[in-house]
Amino acid sequence: MSHDHHHAPTDWKHDGVRVIPGDQLDTNTAQTPGMNRAAAINFARVGAQKLWAGTVKIHPNAKTGAHHHGELESVIYVVSGRARMRWGEKLEFVAEAGPGDFIFVPPFVPHQEINASTDEPLDCVLVRSDGESVVVNLDIDPVEKPEAVKWIDPIHRS
Repeated sequence: MSHDHHHAPTDWKHDGVRVIPGDQLDTNTAQTPGMNRAAAINFARVGAQKLWAGTVKIHPNAKTGAHHHGELESVIYVVSGRARMRWGEKLEFVAEAGPGDFIFVPPFVPHQEINASTDEPLDCVLVRSDGESVVVNLDIDPVEKPEAVKWIDPIHRS
């Protein structure tokens, strides 16, 4: 097994593994009305070239405005609470996720995160496929009753 070291840092102590304490996240990041994002890992903080990671908190009974993240792929991991996701040109589709569930948002998909609970905050971990956070807020007139969509695993369809 050969190891390619031509991109290896010269100073392992300062350019190697980083541990970012949960109480030292950076809230100076692109925000969407109705939610609070905080960066843990990004280009500015640790030099990340290919991903952005942080947390998002949506207060009880709150929701974001419609938005997308440009060319970025996003993964949301629900830590606690109940997430309701709406997506589509008119936010015409809906699905829910709870603690331990993962949500995948492909590039350019208009979507809205909603805290489905009226009395508990929704706490999630968010990872995106670039070192910078891209948020494009949209002016969408959503449909009144979205269609529920259940995920079907394309690999294990039984």
